Amino acid sequence: MNSIYFKNFIVTAGMVLLSFLILGTAFVFLGRSFVVNEKRDSMYTNAEEVAKFASAYRQEGELSNWNLRMWISTISRCTGNHIFISDEKGLVVSCSDMELVCPHIGQQMSAQVMLALGPAGKLNQLTNLDGFYDSAYYVVAVPISTSEGLVAGYVFVGSDSSTIVEAWGTFMIVFLAVAMVIMLMAVCFSFVTSKRQAKPINEMAFAAHRFARGDFSIRVEDEGREDEIGELTRSFNAMADSLEKAEELRRNFIANVSHELKTPMTTISGFANGILDGTIPPENQRKYLAIISSETKRLSRLVRSMLELSRIQSEYNDELKKTPFDLNEVLLRTFLVFEEKITSKNLEVDVQIPEESVIVLGNSDGITQVIYNIMDNAVKFAHPNTTLGLSLWKQDGKAYVSVKNTGDTIPPGELPFLFDRFHKTDRSRSLDRDGVGLGLYIVKTILNNHDEDIFVTSKDGVTEFIFTSTLKT
Repeated sequence: MNSIYFKNFIVTAGMVLLSFLILGTAFVFLGRSFVVNEKRDSMYTNAEEVAKFASAYRQEGELSNWNLRMWISTISRCTGNHIFISDEKGLVVSCSDMELVCPHIGQQMSAQVMLALGPAGKLNQLTNLDGFYDSAYYVVAVPISTSEGLVAGYVFVGSDSSTIVEAWGTFMIVFLAVAMVIMLMAVCFSFVTSKRQAKPINEMAFAAHRFARGDFSIRVEDEGREDEIGELTRSFNAMADSLEKAEELRRNFIANVSHELKTPMTTISGFANGILDGTIPPENQRKYLAIISSETKRLSRLVRSMLELSRIQSEYNDELKKTPFDLNEVLLRTFLVFEEKITSKNLEVDVQIPEESVIVLGNSDGITQVIYNIMDNAVKFAHPNTTLGLSLWKQDGKAYVSVKNTGDTIPPGELPFLFDRFHKTDRSRSLDRDGVGLGLYIVKTILNNHDEDIFVTSKDGVTEFIFTSTLKT
């Protein structure tokens, strides 16, 4: 039995037992009080009925009338109480006992008992009536009144205290039996509930140990619960998905970086060793030193791009602060940066930008980086003497920017991977010695952080990138 389950079960069971202990203690006192009060009320009712009947007999005859004695004997057998009647001075004149010579008749109540009756002529106490009974009885007494309002005698009704204890004991046995059944059910319910609650927690603990060893494939079974445990299970599985995806991205990133670094480093090492050991003749050394310089610069650009990517990802981890800016102005300013490259390739430019300002919400520096990277690719891969297109329009609360060039068609199978890190199509590997394969990934990262979209199409040599930006309302 695991510790969480065991502790949960012990705590729940302990609370149940403590609750029943408190409840049982309360029932002991309340139950006894209930039984005594019920018995007292019943005895008072008997006494008052006998007093009324005795008052009627008193008007017709004496309280020692045989018929009156037979009647109180019948009531005594029905109720289990002992009944006797005394005159106003405390002399017992009638009794519910059926012996011909009743030992109680003729006895005189002591002065102490008569004093206890008080002015009202009533008694309600546990007593032996100053020796009248051999043991303690619960006794109630009421007066017998005449039509003139005088006291003609008293009716005493007594019940052996053991009878009350037995009644109370029966009550407690029933209570204890019911309590034990309920407690057993509560413990079973606690057992099942504790086990059900502990199961996903145990699975999470096991999964956490697996995570510590680098295995992010394990998941906690989701049983469709709608309580806090169910929410915790779903959150845990979502975290596991994120960790697994992050681990996969990390491995791919390391593999891609290793691949990108290996090629130029191998080239640099091979040509440098060739120059040092004389394999490359002196007349060719300048040529190969230029290649080494070019590869070194490419390594530097790769490192700068990776640092830039890390900065962007770190910067946009916090809440992105979007401010309004003129997208029209940013497009034109960025376009002018490529004027020299456009001229050197003899490209014609088709610019379709509105004359009025197009105000959008976002990070101005981030969107500038997006436009720069897309236009850099467009100019780089455009065939000489072709047309470079730049368009901006508004539609359904969004601004759309299109950058279009004419060059080699990107194969359809390559389009879904253009925005992956270090991805290059075959044509760019042969033509783009300056690229490191992070430009479009940075574009996608920035636009994702802005909750914007980017689309790319390539058909019949015409490649077009279109991205969106939210208009200020």
